Amino acid sequence: MKQNGLEFVVGLFMVAGFLAFGYLALQLGEVGILSARKSYVVNAEFDNISGIKKGAAIQIAGVVVGQVKNTWLGKDDLAHVALQIDNGVRVPVNSMASVKSQGIVGDKFIQLTLGGDEKLFTDGGVLTETESAVDLESLISKFAFGSVKK
Repeated sequence: MKQNGLEFVVGLFMVAGFLAFGYLALQLGEVGILSARKSYVVNAEFDNISGIKKGAAIQIAGVVVGQVKNTWLGKDDLAHVALQIDNGVRVPVNSMASVKSQGIVGDKFIQLTLGGDEKLFTDGGVLTETESAVDLESLISKFAFGSVKK
């Protein structure tokens, strides 16, 4: 009988451990079942996002405040980027998003320049005030070889 009691306690301990592990996995994975959302998504429209990939950083004044959730080409032939921004960051609707590079050959990221409007973006908002990536190769080519005229 003593052996059955010990097995029961060990089994109970194992079940409690698995439940705790599952709870932590849901919390860290930001699954909305058990926790409040820790971020919101704003969609941005760019002419060119060369080098921006899923997971790229979103920065305000050099501080990382989110990451790129997804990129796709829209029916309007514009590059669309889903910006996943931390909940504590308030982004006015007249803000601007720019594609920037860390150094000459560094990773690309999105730089947000905050506007002064009192109205703020909410989940699913669309940011149209954007500045596309500078194509460094074409600039060097134009400088080195001059512009080709027809």
